[in-house]
Amino acid sequence: MKLSRPVSVFLLAFGVFSVFVWTTFVKNLFADVSGLAFDAAGDPTGYFWVHIALAVASFGFGVAIGVIGLRGLLALRRPGRD
Repeated sequence: MKLSRPVSVFLLAFGVFSVFVWTTFVKNLFADVSGLAFDAAGDPTGYFWVHIALAVASFGFGVAIGVIGLRGLLALRRPGRD
């Protein structure tokens, strides 16, 4: 199956955006001072673990989708491949 250029670019852009957003979110989660992510003793809360799990899954999906988009773009550059 061959992806069109716009679809490949969209998938690649989505992957890059997802990796950027979730990396920023995790940095902010570790720097949290509101008491949501860490309790008074400095131990992680349920909020922290749930959001880390969401970030890991979303980061993984973003990387996978970005790789699909990149492979689609690279396939379009190869001559004679149908």
